Amino acid sequence: MVDALVIFAILIGLLFLRLPVAFAMAGVGIVGFAYYVSWPGTLSMIGRLAFDTAQSSELSVIPLFVLMGNFITRAGLADELYTAAYSWIGHKRGGLAMATIISCGGFSAVCGSSVATAATMAKVAMPPMRRFHYADTLATGAIAAGGTLGILIPPSVILVLYGIMTSTDIGALFIAGIIPGILGIVGYNIAIAIITRLKPEIGPPGEVTPWATRWKALSQVWGVLLLFLLVIGGIYVGFFTPTEAAGVGAAGAFLFAWARGRLTWKTLFQQLSDAAQTTAMLFFILIGALIFSNLMNETGMPETLGGWVTGLDTHPLVVVFAIMLIYIGLGAVLDSIAMILLTIPLFFPVVLSLELDPVWFGIIVVVVTEISLITPPVGMNIFVLNTVLRDVGTGTIFRGVTPFWMADMVRLTVLVLFPTITLILPSLMG
Repeated sequence: MVDALVIFAILIGLLFLRLPVAFAMAGVGIVGFAYYVSWPGTLSMIGRLAFDTAQSSELSVIPLFVLMGNFITRAGLADELYTAAYSWIGHKRGGLAMATIISCGGFSAVCGSSVATAATMAKVAMPPMRRFHYADTLATGAIAAGGTLGILIPPSVILVLYGIMTSTDIGALFIAGIIPGILGIVGYNIAIAIITRLKPEIGPPGEVTPWATRWKALSQVWGVLLLFLLVIGGIYVGFFTPTEAAGVGAAGAFLFAWARGRLTWKTLFQQLSDAAQTTAMLFFILIGALIFSNLMNETGMPETLGGWVTGLDTHPLVVVFAIMLIYIGLGAVLDSIAMILLTIPLFFPVVLSLELDPVWFGIIVVVVTEISLITPPVGMNIFVLNTVLRDVGTGTIFRGVTPFWMADMVRLTVLVLFPTITLILPSLMG
C-alpha cells in the first residue's frame, strides 16, 4: 500500500511538471513494473498491450466517432441548432443563454467532445449574446457549461474508454447517459432562469421570432435528429453494435457534409488527418493508462483498498460520495481523461466489491468529470473559451460558471441517490 502511494505521488509530481499524461503514466508504469517483475517481462507486457490496443475492434469506435464529429462540425449544423433554439426561446429573459445550452446538447449528441462543443458554440453563440448586451459572465458560463455535455450525451469518447478499461457494455453506457444529459440541460436552464430573475440586466430578452420562422428553423435541424436516432436508436433496439453504429454515424455525417457542399478534397484530407491525430493521442493515453494499471495490480493496492472498504461497517453510498469528493478534488488539478484513466484501476474494484452497477458508476464518474471541466484552477473548457474569446479573462468565465457547477452538484446528488434514473433506459434495451 505504501509503495502504491509513493508511485502515485511520483506520477502527480510528473503531471505538475507538465509532462504529457500518456508519457507520465507509461514511464512510471514501465519503471515500476520492471522493479516488481523484470525488464524482459516489462518489455513483453508493453508489446502485448500496444498490439492488442491497436488491434482492438472495440476501440475502432473512437476514430469513427471522432470523424463523425469532425464532419458534423464541417457541415455547419451548430449554427442551425442555435438558430432553431433561439427562434423558440430567444425572446425570453436569459433566452439566448438557454438556447446556447439546448444547442450544446444537440451538438453533443453528434459530436462526443466537450472541447469541440465549447469551441464551436463559442463562435456561434457569443456574437448574438453580445449583440443583445448579455453579460460576459452569463454568456461564457453558459457556453462552458453547455460544452461539458459533450462527454456525457452519447456518443462519448470518455464512455468508450471507461467501457474498455472496465469491460462494461459500451452500448449500455451510451443509453444510460441520455437521461442524465437531459437533466443537465434542464438544470442549467433552471440556473439561468434563477440568475436572470435576480439580475435581469445580465440576460435581456431577444427578438420575438414569427411562428413561421420558428417552424422553418426547426425543420433545418432534421439532420442532427436523424443521425442521432439512427446511431443511438440503432444501439438501443439492438440493431447495431456500438462499432457498427459508429461506422454508420461517420458515413452519415460524411454524406451530410458532402451534400451541403462543405467538403472538398482538401477539407476532406484535413478532417481525416485531424481524426487520425486525435485518435493517436487517445490511444497513447490509453496505452499509458493500461501500463500504469498493470503496475497498480502488481502493488496489490486495488485488492487491498477493496478489502478495506468492504470491511467497513458503512453504507455503500457513503463510499460512493467519498469517491466523488476525491474526484472533485482531483478535477481541480488534472484534466478529465487523465483523471478517469488514472483512478478507474483503483476505484472500479471497490465498486465491484460493493456490488454496485458498473454502468451507473460510469455515468456518475462522467458527471463528476463534467464538473471538473468548469471548476478552477484547471477547468479545460474555461481555457478553451479563453483561447477562442481572447478579450474575456479566465476570472470572468470562472465567475460565470459558478451557478452551473452548483446545478451539477445537485444533479450528481440526485443521480447517486436514485440509480434507477440512470439505469431505466439500459434495462429496456433490445
